[in-house]
Amino acid sequence: MTQFIREIEPSSRPRERLLEFGPSVLSDAELLAVLMRTGRRGRGAVVEANSLLVASGGLPELARGSAAELLGGSGIGP
Repeated sequence: MTQFIREIEPSSRPRERLLEFGPSVLSDAELLAVLMRTGRRGRGAVVEANSLLVASGGLPELARGSAAELLGGSGIGP
């Protein structure tokens, strides 16, 4: 997996693919990364989103979590 969005060909970046083809072409991590907008120093948004999904047990479990649980995660702010 590519570490940073800037390393991806512009036409292959998640936000651009979302706008052109719709959400069905993106992975859960890519969709979450679009919402997150940025990662942390040294870790891109897609990598951070994937880590969040793994830690929570997947997208359905993440969606069932509380705001306090989400904000308690490293690198997630209000």
